[in-house]
Amino acid sequence: MPKTGQQSSLKLSKPLDYLVIGHITADLSDSGVALGGTAAFSSLTASALGLQTGIITAYNEDLDVRPLEAIWMKNKISEYTSTFKNISDGVNRTQFLYHTAEKITTDDIPEFNHTPRIIHLGPVANEVAPEILESFPTSLKCLTPQGWFRRTNSNHQVILGPWKKAAQYFSMADIAVISQEDVQHDESVIARMANAVTIFAVTENYQGARVYWHSDARYISAPEVKYVDDTGAGDIFATAFFYRYFMTKDPWEAGRFAVKLASWSVTRQHLDSIPTSEEIQKAEMELIGR
Repeated sequence: MPKTGQQSSLKLSKPLDYLVIGHITADLSDSGVALGGTAAFSSLTASALGLQTGIITAYNEDLDVRPLEAIWMKNKISEYTSTFKNISDGVNRTQFLYHTAEKITTDDIPEFNHTPRIIHLGPVANEVAPEILESFPTSLKCLTPQGWFRRTNSNHQVILGPWKKAAQYFSMADIAVISQEDVQHDESVIARMANAVTIFAVTENYQGARVYWHSDARYISAPEVKYVDDTGAGDIFATAFFYRYFMTKDPWEAGRFAVKLASWSVTRQHLDSIPTSEEIQKAEMELIGR
């Protein structure tokens, strides 16, 4: 039987600027097990951007979460940690999902004295109840819905399928970010999503991203970089996009800023890809000089 209970890693001493909800994962590779998942990459990126950051997640207590020790975290203790294996060459990616932690529901959301300024639902394995959006009426409500499209076959390989309630929950959010791969490059699905949410971004791997706002779309090209590892690059893009929009209220600028940081991130491996202070400053300064 699964373990039950809740665990918080740190006392919440300051109001949260950025709260991400989703599974922290164990990512398998030839060199061992690494901490991963949108919750890990996004929270570390938000922290690097200077935001007071928190996570609501679920994992087995045996998982080593020391890289997140400076981040407030509430864990729904589980028998398993969501466990992935990612195989990518920078263009194509194959994923396997071997275990899944407990689902996160509205019952797992604590009462906050001060509502987080940015709320980010980041499912990786169909584990987050989208109704959680209703718990944060005054926050900037952000989605990276990739996990709601994922299923597995008999070989544990992740396959993508439709998310029938996408339009319903997109309309409850302020911003959503997907990759072309999430919807199997189906432009009709992308068009429906763009019509369902106020601000919408689609990442296009090494080519950059496009941003939709007020019935307009702009393409933002990515700089050429030396590819090492793209794990977490989409999460870094999304968090940078949400942050920059919150600060500037300019979706085009948010897209430019996020493409820069995500592109530079693939030059390093796994959690080392989190933006550095020098990269953040450079991305911010490029706006001034353009």
